[in-house]
Amino acid sequence: MSENSTQVENNETNITNTSIAETYITSTYNLNQEDSNWIVTNSFIIFTMQTGFGMLESGCVSLKNEVNIMMKNVVDIVLGGLTYWAFGFAMSFGTDRLNNPFIGMGEFLIDPSLDDKFMGPKCAAFLFQLSFATTSTTIVSGAMAERCNFKAYCLFSFLNTIVYCIPAGWMWSDQGFLKRMGAVDIAGSGAVHLVGGTSALACAIILGPRLGRYDNGLDPLPLGSPVNAIMGLFVLWWGWLAFNSGSTYGSNKWHSWCISCSYRAWEAIVIGMIGASITCLMMPVFDKMHIDDPVGASATHGASGIWGIIAIGLFADNPHPLNTTSGRRGLFKGGGWYLLGVQCLAVVCLALWSFTISITLLWMINKIIPIRMSVHDELLGADLVEHRIRHMQIGVTRAMSAVQPVSQEHELKNVHPVGINPGHDSYIDKYSFKNRLKHGKQFRHGKKFLKSPRTNTITDAILTDKNKTNFAWMN
Repeated sequence: MSENSTQVENNETNITNTSIAETYITSTYNLNQEDSNWIVTNSFIIFTMQTGFGMLESGCVSLKNEVNIMMKNVVDIVLGGLTYWAFGFAMSFGTDRLNNPFIGMGEFLIDPSLDDKFMGPKCAAFLFQLSFATTSTTIVSGAMAERCNFKAYCLFSFLNTIVYCIPAGWMWSDQGFLKRMGAVDIAGSGAVHLVGGTSALACAIILGPRLGRYDNGLDPLPLGSPVNAIMGLFVLWWGWLAFNSGSTYGSNKWHSWCISCSYRAWEAIVIGMIGASITCLMMPVFDKMHIDDPVGASATHGASGIWGIIAIGLFADNPHPLNTTSGRRGLFKGGGWYLLGVQCLAVVCLALWSFTISITLLWMINKIIPIRMSVHDELLGADLVEHRIRHMQIGVTRAMSAVQPVSQEHELKNVHPVGINPGHDSYIDKYSFKNRLKHGKQFRHGKKFLKSPRTNTITDAILTDKNKTNFAWMN
């Protein structure tokens, strides 16, 4: 009888353990309907940051490169999003049994079926993490502005997911070795900003400074559009709010997060002021080292991202009942050196990984497509050379004459300025020619035998040299 009871107890234990194993889900998918709605809404707001980055970066570069930098932001979403769907999300948060503390496995080409009870949480989690991944890549585009070959950048953006997804798994995935050690990164100070900023630094070093950047000293170059830069700042500010609120990972956690925040309000202000000071100090330091970063991404995201991670080890409190810091406190809160130490370890790991892999990627891409624009392409501007967009307020004749012979000189000179409809010019020429033939006017090719030149418009109004309107298309 005792043997039978023991066997029954063992069977019950096995059934219980099996049930626990089956009901366990990774924290990435631990979302109810309200939580999913919350993070999806914040994801949409975060995606609007691409607009902010585009406006800020286009405002910081010269006018002849503003379309090019906007197109790079488009590429970050299109190509970077494609690779993150294909393998990036899986390498960060995969749930396969082959998972390990270094890299995730499983959920490649993520496409949950309708029968999957976690379909909603999976789609919501993927969308939210995708918004983070594309932001990290976009940070790099500003540091490569005005001298990076567009085709090479497309390839870099396609592969740059590797730089982000693996360290993101270290910090946020259940199997990540830094998370298991107790490293804390609530809203991407390390996995997004530090990784993106360090990658931007590596790219700026490899590409070298823009032509003539430091010929006249270290002062910043004039902004192409200060208004665009300021408007971009406001859009980014709006997006950063969603970055932080979405990182609570659910509406039900919002109330507890607000009450039990790791920082006091005055501490957050001090930390932010120190971070801003670090950015302002590091930008001229990089310029003195002739590291040309047109938008200051290395200092803003890289250097300040380091401070954001370290600050947790100094100021963080134990936000009970949440388990954000695994019950630990920062050094200034009497928690000892452990949390500060593991935060510093996270900084070293993230910075080394992003710097090394970024340089490796650029080296490989350069073997396929030159990553640096040629001299004459850089002087003429990427908008004209790579996108066939010619700005009216920018003259290119001097640049063309300086870099002759140029294989594309004839083709580039025939590019019409933006805002002009060349069809109107040809139509007016044809209409004017037919109209004058109708009235018996004599013409020669390129000359007019008229004592007082005049032009008949479509409304049959006569325009002479005195009353002719000063429209560019009538010249």
